[in-house]
Amino acid sequence: MERRTCAVIGALSLLDKPSNWKGLRSLLRIQAKRFDKASAKTGRETRYYISSLPPDAPRLNRLIRQPWGMENKLHCVLDVAFGEHHSRKRAGHAPQNFSLLNRIALNLLKQDKTVKVGIHGKRLRAASDHNYLLPLLAVNN
Repeated sequence: MERRTCAVIGALSLLDKPSNWKGLRSLLRIQAKRFDKASAKTGRETRYYISSLPPDAPRLNRLIRQPWGMENKLHCVLDVAFGEHHSRKRAGHAPQNFSLLNRIALNLLKQDKTVKVGIHGKRLRAASDHNYLLPLLAVNN
């Protein structure tokens, strides 16, 4: 669980030379307090941002968080369906190459609407049924 507090300053006159920051309109401080249920540990983190957007704390807090939500969802799917965290690929370009292949496979499986199972089920089916796999790859027999 995470609780985030966003504070924004629009009074740029507090800066030494605000004119050196072209387009600067606001300064942000985000304080995050996380509680890990599994370990019962609490962590705190403070991050600072500069922005060309007007000082609107709720909006800026949402905008900063949005990309992380999408990123976390993608990594969760890749880990659950493809077991990326358990991968032993460490040498050379192997980790990046296999990650790219997993993302391509994930996109192909997400586009498939012929069966109503999750990504993990589709992946297993593609591994065992060429009649399912080949149309996914758009390969003609």
